Amino acid sequence: MITYLIETMWLVWLIVCISCLVIELCSGDLFIICFAFGAIVPMICAMAGAPIWLQVLLWAVASVLCILFVRPSLLKKLHARKERLSNADAMIGQQGRVTTAIPVGGYGYVKIAGDEWRAVTKGDAEIAVGTTVRVISRESTIITVE
Repeated sequence: MITYLIETMWLVWLIVCISCLVIELCSGDLFIICFAFGAIVPMICAMAGAPIWLQVLLWAVASVLCILFVRPSLLKKLHARKERLSNADAMIGQQGRVTTAIPVGGYGYVKIAGDEWRAVTKGDAEIAVGTTVRVISRESTIITVE
């Protein structure tokens, strides 16, 4: 039995690798996957006939190296935050149609994507109803258009 186990040690490392991958699916912290990657090295060495003590040593070294060098870069890529604008901030640059005229120094209303927003004009001219305008800034619930 022991002779058979030694001859098929590569299969044991394959089972260790697959088991670690399955466990990683449950945890998701990219820690156990390093042991799975580490099991690939002794699996190859077992196919070449390396002794078991060397296989275990290589597994430990490969796993530690993966934890120290591969895991941080994987975590950085996984948790990279892309800046997302909120609904109101995402309106800047969008176009809308004036529903209530915007007088100079006063307020009117602009319809953007089905919502009406209170608006002021940046320029010194009144904007008539039906005019297409572009949002250039937002202050609370009031947008500035041109």
